[in-house]
Amino acid sequence: MGYAYYEITRNGETIQAGYSVPTDCEEDGCEENIDRGLAHLCGETPGGDEHGCGGYYCGNHLYMAPGPGMRDLCRRCCDRAEANEKQPA
Repeated sequence: MGYAYYEITRNGETIQAGYSVPTDCEEDGCEENIDRGLAHLCGETPGGDEHGCGGYYCGNHLYMAPGPGMRDLCRRCCDRAEANEKQPA
């Protein structure tokens, strides 16, 4: 499978993804033109996973994940991951 174009299911909806699929940043109020490639993905898995929502964000709205081995996350997912890191085992 190449990563230029593919389809994923996110929140029960099938969407087009890949670095050849233009879109805007999904942060409310941001109109930055990006693509739906892995570089703009919140989390590790297109469509979402246990860490990220699977949304696509510009560089201003993706943040370094607080845990080892985690990809960049949007602010909401980063806040959730930080809160989970602080909870006692």
